[in-house]
Amino acid sequence: MESSSMPKLRAVLFDRDGTLVADVPYNGDPALVRPMPGAGDVLASLRARGLATGVISNQSGIARGLLTEAQVTEVNARVEELLGPFDVWEVCPHSPEDRCCCRKPAPGMVHNACRKLGIHESQAALIGDIGADVGAAEAAGAVGVLVPTPVTRAEEVGSARFVAGDLAAAVALLAAEGMIQDARAEESA
Repeated sequence: MESSSMPKLRAVLFDRDGTLVADVPYNGDPALVRPMPGAGDVLASLRARGLATGVISNQSGIARGLLTEAQVTEVNARVEELLGPFDVWEVCPHSPEDRCCCRKPAPGMVHNACRKLGIHESQAALIGDIGADVGAAEAAGAVGVLVPTPVTRAEEVGSARFVAGDLAAAVALLAAEGMIQDARAEESA
């Protein structure tokens, strides 16, 4: 039975590094992009259900002078080449010291992505590998799902409302909560 209190999602947003692709610190080389296991299948299944997909990524290497915006754009293009087109990209180029409103766990990028998609934040989920991802989702009014990796701290796992072992399990969890259904079927009803 579906939970009536859970919103129906129209978009699933993802953290990039450590979630969609293997985390290579301050990666400016598209040749180093490696999709996480199952990422392509998960994205294909979401797109087949009519859900929008997007990427929400902190890239403080730009502010720190370790990367250029052009390098980040090239890496993002490689992610799209390997995993298919995304409906929206949001990248924060700031360092934590900038205290911007977009760097996760601040909600700015989630708000921007939802505005660009024409949806309310409650109609989006953000799947990521650290507490800042979940924090950004919750601060924006979206659903956050944590998919822990070796860099995820135990307290982040303990404080997350939704935790899944991998991307496929994260989407299955959202479906089990009644938040994901076939959006195309809903439109034709």
